Amino acid sequence: MHPLRFDPFRDFDRLTAEVLGTARTPSLMPMDCLRTGDKFMVRFDLPGIDTDSLDVSAENQTLTVRAERTRHDPDDSTYLVSERPSGTYSRQLVLGEGLAVDDISAEYRDGVLTLTIPVAEQAKPRKIEIARPGSAAIGSHEGHKMISGETGKDRQSAGVTS
Repeated sequence: MHPLRFDPFRDFDRLTAEVLGTARTPSLMPMDCLRTGDKFMVRFDLPGIDTDSLDVSAENQTLTVRAERTRHDPDDSTYLVSERPSGTYSRQLVLGEGLAVDDISAEYRDGVLTLTIPVAEQAKPRKIEIARPGSAAIGSHEGHKMISGETGKDRQSAGVTS
């Protein structure tokens, strides 16, 4: 039995991809997004990119990630199989209003770009104090002007008669 087989459909798919140019077109960046406490973490798989080409920017609540992977092949090379796409990768994420876009941090390690996006202070849950009879909040006059005056009781205790 011959170890190489002829699969006309696979060869047709490969030929179509080469003719239409899809064989070298980068696919979408695989991404994970998760929330841990008061921050979101977004991880993009970007193995083999040119690290100098990596760019992360935020504008009007839109986060854009760009990277490029180039081939560095000798001039006399001929591909027998070409499955690793090269070119420019780009992906945009629309961020909600409750995220601190100015405080985003980024780290690229081992082919993975990790973005940490904190939740904005105004979007964090807060406990709202409820005033109840007998509590200090009701008797408090903070921020209010006090009007002082005498009552009939005050005048009697001071020995003043009218």
